[in-house]
Amino acid sequence: MATNNQGFQPGVSLAGAVDLEALKHQAKAQPGEAGGAPAAGGYVIDTTSSGFQAVMQTSATFPILLLLWVPSDKRLFPLAKALADAVNVQKGKVQLARIDIAAEPEIAQAFRVQGAPALFALIGGRPMPVLQGMPSDEELKQLTDELIPQVISLAQQSGVTGTAPYQETADSASDEQTEAAEDAPALPAAHQRAHHLAEEGDYSGAAEAYAAVLEDDPSDTLAARERAKALLLARSAALDVRVVRQEAAEHPDDAEAQLSVADVDMIGGQIGDAFDRLLEYLGSHRDQMEPVRQRLLEYFLIPEASDPRLKTARQRLATLMY
Repeated sequence: MATNNQGFQPGVSLAGAVDLEALKHQAKAQPGEAGGAPAAGGYVIDTTSSGFQAVMQTSATFPILLLLWVPSDKRLFPLAKALADAVNVQKGKVQLARIDIAAEPEIAQAFRVQGAPALFALIGGRPMPVLQGMPSDEELKQLTDELIPQVISLAQQSGVTGTAPYQETADSASDEQTEAAEDAPALPAAHQRAHHLAEEGDYSGAAEAYAAVLEDDPSDTLAARERAKALLLARSAALDVRVVRQEAAEHPDDAEAQLSVADVDMIGGQIGDAFDRLLEYLGSHRDQMEPVRQRLLEYFLIPEASDPRLKTARQRLATLMY
């Protein structure tokens, strides 16, 4: 992915010094008002540190562009608008999440950035740096025309193929947002409660709600897939990746350790690695067939049915079972 490594242009600094240049460009209007920053809406959301974990987990369902910015700095408005327009055109294949790092400096510290803007792609909970500093016109065009489709393609290759929810805006007159709303896939009425719980970060509750949908309609493949994702996210919420991988390495015969590290692989989009790990484990641990088989069957619901890794993994599982 293309990154701007030329350093930060004058902007909002987190180093403690007063940036007089930034003060000259400070907007007085609120986002969405005349003279203010572009408002969230469509497939653009604003989040905070309290909602950030949910954003990271949701990136296992659909890819997310994370913009670290300051919504009072007028110089960042063209970038924010260009990204929003390019994301909205994709009609939910990708979401833009924005965080005000002046209000949430701990997020900037976590990503080790010194100022705004900075842009990351989130796929399966893994952040990938895209941009640091103010892009040139050429770089901005590359971001909107090439980078965003690349992020979507990379996510699809990792099995992250869900659709972001559409958010209504106070100003829905934008042609692109209106078109996106009309073309967005309709959410089945029976899924609304489960979908809402997942959006709120209550993945355990979402899994239970999707299970209820499946009780009424066992043939609902979308509910089955979303339930599998919710179960994965619920299990993984408190996992420390380093600890999980260390436990799996130190205890190769422990089924729970191997299941946990396979969850980490799935969250990170390493679907083939997750399949291979559990299938290889079964090769020498047939006594653990049932819990591992059930986890694999759950995993098999997550990628697209045409994913070639599915056919291979199913064949290997069948061979091990019989």
